[in-house]
Amino acid sequence: MSLLAEWTRGHHAADGFEFPVYERGEGPGIIVIHESPGLTPEVIAFGDELVAEGFTVVLPHLFGSSHAPPRTWEAARVVPRLCVTREFTIFATGRTAPLAGWLRSLARRVFANAGGPGVGAIGMCVTGGFALAMMVDPVVVAPVVAQPATPLPIGPARAADVNLSPSDLAVVRDRAAGGCSVLGVRYRHDWITGTRFETLRTQLGDGFISVELDGYGHSTLTDHRHPVAIARVMSFFRERLLTDV
Repeated sequence: MSLLAEWTRGHHAADGFEFPVYERGEGPGIIVIHESPGLTPEVIAFGDELVAEGFTVVLPHLFGSSHAPPRTWEAARVVPRLCVTREFTIFATGRTAPLAGWLRSLARRVFANAGGPGVGAIGMCVTGGFALAMMVDPVVVAPVVAQPATPLPIGPARAADVNLSPSDLAVVRDRAAGGCSVLGVRYRHDWITGTRFETLRTQLGDGFISVELDGYGHSTLTDHRHPVAIARVMSFFRERLLTDV
C-alpha cells in the first residue's frame, strides 16, 4: 500500500507552475517542501509526525519519485535536472528561486482552508531557502530552514548566499525584526550548507534561531534525523501555530 494512501492528492497552479500536492490532518497548516531525491518515505513519515501533533500538513511533490525508497542512482538523475530547471536557482547568487511565487500562493490557499494564526513552512537541502522566500508573504509565520544547500557552495559568495534577492532579503529582515523568527537546523560540519547560517545571524540577529548538531550528517529531519532537531522543530511549530499551547 502506498505510504500516501491516507493523504488527499490534489494540484495547485499559480505563477505558471503546477504541481501535485498531498494533504492530511487538521489544525493550522504546515507546508513541508521535500529535498532531493524526492518525496521519500522519510519525508512522508516526518509529515505524518506533524499530523499527529495537530497540524494540517501539505506536501508538494516538486521532483523525483513519490513514496518510493530512494535508489542509489536517483539523486544522480534528479540533481542534474535541478541544475537546469527554471524553478530553481542552483548556482545564481542574489536571486529568489522562481518557484517562490507558487509556494506563496500555496501558503495563502492553505491558510484560507486551515485557519489559525498563519502557516508554517519548512524547506530542506536544495529547497532549504524556500521557507525564507515564503515568509515574504505575511501568512507564513513559522519558517524553518533545514540544511540549506543552494546555491551550491562553490566559492565564498555562493557559500554565503541565502537564495534571496536583495528586496526579498530586506522583507525577511524586517519581518524577523518584527517578531517572525526563523529557525535553522543543520549539522555543524555539513559542508554543503556553506556559511549561510553566519549570513542569517548577521542579517536577522536575534530573529534567527540556530540549531547546530554535532557531526557530519546532512538530512537533519529525514535520512540522518536527529532527535534534537525533531524536538526543536516540533516545539517551534507548536509555539508559533498552536496559540492555545
